Amino acid sequence: MSTVLETEEHRALRDAVAALGKRYGRAYMTGVIREGSHPRELWSEAAKLGYLGVNLPEEYGGGGGGMAELSIVLEELGAAGSPLLMMVVSPAICGTVIARFGTEDQKRRWLPGLADGSVTMAFGITEPDAGSNSHRITTTARRDGEEWLLTGRKVFVSGVDIADATLVVGRTEDARTGKLKPCLFIVPRETPGFGRTPIDMELQAPEKQFELVLDDVRLPAEALVGDEDAGLLQLFAGLNPERIMTAAFGIGMGRYALGKAVEYARTRQVWKTPIGAHQAIAHPLATAHIDLELARLMMQKAARLYDDGDDVGAGEAANMAKYAAGEACVRAVDQAVHTLGGNGLTREYGLASLVTAARVARIAPVSREMILNYVSHQSLGLPKSY
Repeated sequence: MSTVLETEEHRALRDAVAALGKRYGRAYMTGVIREGSHPRELWSEAAKLGYLGVNLPEEYGGGGGGMAELSIVLEELGAAGSPLLMMVVSPAICGTVIARFGTEDQKRRWLPGLADGSVTMAFGITEPDAGSNSHRITTTARRDGEEWLLTGRKVFVSGVDIADATLVVGRTEDARTGKLKPCLFIVPRETPGFGRTPIDMELQAPEKQFELVLDDVRLPAEALVGDEDAGLLQLFAGLNPERIMTAAFGIGMGRYALGKAVEYARTRQVWKTPIGAHQAIAHPLATAHIDLELARLMMQKAARLYDDGDDVGAGEAANMAKYAAGEACVRAVDQAVHTLGGNGLTREYGLASLVTAARVARIAPVSREMILNYVSHQSLGLPKSY
């Protein structure tokens, strides 16, 4: 895929990560999934090479880059068939929030480990009765002397079983208005009252999904990230990187599927020529390639705006990038399976499991319908429908 808009350093990073991904590939990831394990070897090697913490500050062990660099890492691993979903959560969301808003003690405690991969952190925002409406979050934190008591439930939280802590989105009461406002707390995995139950998913992925129950979880004052009065700003500082990285996840997966389909179409011969010579095969694959390229351009724009500190501009672009990548990914995977016919549903070719996985980029972390609501209201100025 074309990289003319990237710097020489970005191209070098892309080539290096692609080489790492190629050494592991889809067979490695499917093996990990089959064993019910986690891609620890790939995670450790990517960390050792500095890829996992490439977006985090240098003074805390990171690479000093931003979302532009981190999205390249995830995209290229995905294009090799071995994406690391926890990259979306641990360095991108949690690492970014702590780096931007955490206290000095929080930065020193968590960022070096997040940067070198020795520490992972999950992110809990979705609730059973709230869905996309973050204003309906009922997980609440109340003061008890110098400490906090956190109570509530979360669902679809990735990787809690392997994460050292979870960054939980709750709400505190504003002493002046009595209204609830968002806040973020770091909850270590073994904290008393912090329970987790796995959710049985059809999705084939090494990262398990969990429901969390927080039953008067007692936390020290320093568990609160940043300023109690800046909760919404801090929350969206993590959600924009989440959307950018989900776009990278989708683009990488789409590229992997498209690559398999193109390779097959070049060599598979039923009549006199390879099937890729027929426009009914060639044109849909070309369209998929175009869609993925366009999605990547929007992802690059979103990453650039975010890294430049334009949170408002990045919010619009990150949502658009996530939408475009989700659609492009689903179409690319669908066309790849269709190109292979019956072979597209075999384990040998490894595409069938991506049909379910591709839907993730459409559904999470925010549905395409909510993105369309956002764009129609925020970008176009149309009346709000929700």
